[in-house]
Amino acid sequence: MDTETETLINGKRLKPNQGLPSNSADGAIIYDSSHFQLRSRDRHVSYGSINGAVPLLENNREPEMPGRQSVTFRRLPPEMLTTLSSQFESLDYEPWESRVFKEENSRKTPSSLTKQGVIRWVVVFFIGVCTALIACTIDICVVEITKLKYGFLKKYIDKCVTENCLYIPYLQWLGISCGFAFIASLLVTYGEPVAAGSGIPLVKCYLNGINVHRLHRLKTLFVKAAGVTCSVLGGLAVGKEGPMVHSGAAVAAGLSQGKSTSLGFDFGILKEFRCDQEKRDFVTGGAAAGVAAAFGAPIGGVLFSLEEGSSFWNQNMTWRIFFCSMVSAFTLNVVLSAYHGQIGQLAYDGLLNFGKFPDIPFALLELPIFIGMGIIGGLIGALFNQMNYHISVFRRRFILSRWAKVLEVIVVCSVTVTTGFVMIYCVNDCKPLGAKDDIDFPIQMFCEDGQFNAVAAMWLQTPEASVRALFHDQPGTHNPLSVGLFFITYVFLACWTYGLSISSGIFIPALLSGAAWGRLVGLGLYRLTEGAAWADPGKYALIGAASQLGGIARVTLSLAVILIETTGNLSLGLGLMLTLLTAKLVGDCFNAGIYDMNVQLAGLPMLPWSSPPLCYGTEARDIMSKPVVVLREVERVSTILSVLEETPHQGFPLIFEDRFAGPQGKQNSFGMLRGLILRSQLKILLKEKAFCTSPTGGTSQPPVPLETFRMYYPRYPTFQGMHFTEEERSSYLDLRPYLNPTPYTVPMHASLPRTFQLFRALGLRHLIVTDDNNEVVGMITRKTLARYRARICCGTIDFVELPLGGHGVQL
Repeated sequence: MDTETETLINGKRLKPNQGLPSNSADGAIIYDSSHFQLRSRDRHVSYGSINGAVPLLENNREPEMPGRQSVTFRRLPPEMLTTLSSQFESLDYEPWESRVFKEENSRKTPSSLTKQGVIRWVVVFFIGVCTALIACTIDICVVEITKLKYGFLKKYIDKCVTENCLYIPYLQWLGISCGFAFIASLLVTYGEPVAAGSGIPLVKCYLNGINVHRLHRLKTLFVKAAGVTCSVLGGLAVGKEGPMVHSGAAVAAGLSQGKSTSLGFDFGILKEFRCDQEKRDFVTGGAAAGVAAAFGAPIGGVLFSLEEGSSFWNQNMTWRIFFCSMVSAFTLNVVLSAYHGQIGQLAYDGLLNFGKFPDIPFALLELPIFIGMGIIGGLIGALFNQMNYHISVFRRRFILSRWAKVLEVIVVCSVTVTTGFVMIYCVNDCKPLGAKDDIDFPIQMFCEDGQFNAVAAMWLQTPEASVRALFHDQPGTHNPLSVGLFFITYVFLACWTYGLSISSGIFIPALLSGAAWGRLVGLGLYRLTEGAAWADPGKYALIGAASQLGGIARVTLSLAVILIETTGNLSLGLGLMLTLLTAKLVGDCFNAGIYDMNVQLAGLPMLPWSSPPLCYGTEARDIMSKPVVVLREVERVSTILSVLEETPHQGFPLIFEDRFAGPQGKQNSFGMLRGLILRSQLKILLKEKAFCTSPTGGTSQPPVPLETFRMYYPRYPTFQGMHFTEEERSSYLDLRPYLNPTPYTVPMHASLPRTFQLFRALGLRHLIVTDDNNEVVGMITRKTLARYRARICCGTIDFVELPLGGHGVQL
């Protein structure tokens, strides 16, 4: 829990999620110290805390400044859908300029800095290579097992059509698919729940500064790769491209540390990169490498990390991340080309190969059509997100046990197979099988000799192959009725599937469903124009795919570049960008993107790009947490142990003078600020027993070196196994060599937008609020700022304050 202040009033502790008091209309509040409650003139309200801290009482605040007008944030009730989770901690992106850090930094030479820079490039290179190899392994397994699966089913379908035993291939299809889906669900549900879904929302939150536990474990990487392979083989409406972002991030987080905490093995290298800031930069590159491997789009990978992933960016990272993406795409191209028998040729750009589009004529008169398709994509995407939102709410309320989650996966898989088989049986869409048709398993069903069932061709192949078929098949290949029926069924199946306890992605289902209705638009224009060259159904299938994915994920710039790179057609760039922008604007009028909605459901305290508008009258003293748990520069060991055992806070201001002599409910400051110390650092110092006997500090032992702190990163010691004698408890701990003497502070009169911008731009974890005398008066953390939201809809702004709770859910 990322709370930094204590919830103590008159020696009693309050629960951190009891909720904040609601002010009356006139703001008259009376403090009742005997019952820990606030009473207004017309009602009685419970008094509690948010973020483990008690808010500043009205009678302790300074008088309003002339002309100051602050907005009123409406406090929402502590419900599941409006509660921020208190489980997640923040990451320490701020450089810790302690005395031991400065001493180590002073010993560096220009050659050591050059060596460190070269090592960064080497690590980035191996991140790209390893990410590509994982992608190749997933793709080869899917291709080979898919050949066996659909080849087996084709044999029995062709046989049973004449022998009237089609129930046999149906049961075989059902059994094989449910078997793979069962394995995929077991891996996630009982193995590593954090590996569920695509992982993109969690990677976004990590790069935003949230420490998502077990996100980058070796076990998580294995479950993600194996799980998404089984999910695709199970025939579910999922794709394997989205999870590559999570896989690349996990690879980067592991390789950059030079050790495996899960295996308990330390190579003794890359120790200088064992901190949150360095790890974050490598994870950003790994996420970009995952996109590059999935789509063969290195530039799109960089832009995706910039647009959807990283919250912090600098110029030095740009080239390294682009290099990582290029290495990933190149490695995958070489390996897959060799696998397909084209050694030495670069013929396979990514896992998702759309095929190269010819030079299709493009007219400016088509731009209104593209805008109209963007509107359709935005509306369908908003409907998709809203339906998935309600399905996810249902899951979080009623499907709680692990066996129920596995059972739901089996049910969805059974419905998917049954739907596909019923469509194949009922829709007799027969087309002649030509030499140009790229169909691996043509099913004849009830068609004449030399013909194949077009509906069966869409179901009995991987979703990527279906997308490619809709892009490049001849205009007369698909019946509009069949394509429309496929779109309706598949979009609902994809909506139901996304959010299951399996590793899956939303990219391919969105592209496939969008390509289906986009081809319908193209077929209509093709017939209306009597086969005009510009009315190519494949081109409009591409526009529809982009519009659908843009309406669901609300991705614009990076998706446009990805589609341009994967199709090799730059002439459609303007149309794609216009369609994506329209889809995003239309979708945003109704709800948020699918990733942001998942973050909201999980209660993750993700900070947006900017603060709520019109809040310059709200000051830091209005939102800060108080009272604050503080320590002295030289503190008794027993006091530190008591603070760590009784509070969940992750950072403690160090003061020069103790101000806890008076009643805590009335004191306005807690001492002169001297620095800040982290909970993890205190644990390491206690583990190393760097004690002294004098209350003034000083010891004959040298300070604990910075290398020791890196050795424990990222799993810091716990109190289990720590034993202290009475003599050690009565000793002192000199914190001066380890504290950050210049933590970021903000005056108590600073506005909310300025406070938010300082916290967000610098990637802070703690922001200390001080008065005019540099005395500590409060603390602002991530959850302090994430609580305050502004909902803008139909020209009105609703200012809300979210409560804190204990729920934390998988994405």
